[in-house]
Amino acid sequence: MNIHEHQAKAVLAEFGVAVPRGFPAFSPDEAAEAAKKLPGPVYVVKSQIHAGGRGKGRFEGLGPEAKGGVRVVKSVEEVRANAQEMLGRVLVTHQTGARGKPVRRLYIEEGAQIAQELYLSLLVDRETSRVAVVASTEGGMDIEEVAAKTPDRIVTFTIDPATGVWPHHGLMLAKALRLSGELAKQARTLLGQLHAAFTAKDMSLLEVNPLIVTADGQLRVLDAKVAFDDNALFRHPEIRELRDETEEDPKEIEAAKYELSYIALDGEIGCMVNGAGLAMATMDIIKLYGAEPANFLDVGGGATREKVTAAFKIIMADPNVKGILVNIFGGIARCDVLAEGIVAAVKDVHLSVPLVVRLEGTNAELGKQIIRDSGLNVIPANDLADGAEKIVKAVRGAA
Repeated sequence: MNIHEHQAKAVLAEFGVAVPRGFPAFSPDEAAEAAKKLPGPVYVVKSQIHAGGRGKGRFEGLGPEAKGGVRVVKSVEEVRANAQEMLGRVLVTHQTGARGKPVRRLYIEEGAQIAQELYLSLLVDRETSRVAVVASTEGGMDIEEVAAKTPDRIVTFTIDPATGVWPHHGLMLAKALRLSGELAKQARTLLGQLHAAFTAKDMSLLEVNPLIVTADGQLRVLDAKVAFDDNALFRHPEIRELRDETEEDPKEIEAAKYELSYIALDGEIGCMVNGAGLAMATMDIIKLYGAEPANFLDVGGGATREKVTAAFKIIMADPNVKGILVNIFGGIARCDVLAEGIVAAVKDVHLSVPLVVRLEGTNAELGKQIIRDSGLNVIPANDLADGAEKIVKAVRGAA
């Protein structure tokens, strides 16, 4: 689960992390009132969406000369005017894709005199079962770009969960960020605070970019991106309350209600598969045959008729879907049960796009018979390659 920047900073502040003062705003008037609470004379108006690259983003409907989603202004009236222009518009960044995301809230923050920008993040290293710390002197940039062009400027080390943060971890961080003296001490303190927040709140990612050194020699978290482990949210009702469903795909929200693993993509062929590995293979082979998958959808080993019906409805809720490939390997899930769900779903949603079904495994022949007896216009497939080839041809023919 992701949260907004202003929420992330509030969570971090609970653990003593130094962040600039700021207030969320949902209207131009609230933005102006928020600015009045700050010392000024410099204010920062920040779009709040679940995506990075806001500062370099562009708003739909504004010319190329328009400012991005993060703006520095010097008066309360400028705060109000920029809030008026930004709220309700769609912000497009390199992480949102071409569709962009509508800006429904802003964060009005006090300005900062920046002497240096650094990068710092904590994430789960599943290979070592530890918290990994990633640090770089190249703050303010995409870490992927830094890794590609200057990988020597990225330093990574891990923290043993049995011991937590030790003094030598702080020394490693200060060295990685090339900080000395008082700033090195602040870096050691900050690492302890961030690690405490990361573990206490069951975070899966904590990214600070940039971590700044101010003109008066203080470390400040200028931007923060936080994601939480969904499986641990039952322990954190206070975190669940921060969820903003308007930032999420409605189809993904609906899928979660049925315990379906669903991720919307930009292709034209909907996929329904049981098993994450098989789902990935299905998506790959669709691309191999020259098309693009519209989604990742794993109905799971314990798929029921209700789950399959819900899965079909979710796939068909995507207007980009021009055809559907069902790839079932019956193990724990029986092919006949899934076939009943397919038949029920197709009748329920009045399917109007080509459908290719491949069934294999437990009760596969019975499942195929159920589909044949249904009288539905379903294209059978003998194997995965056959299914991918047939659905791509069907979609191309329909187009």
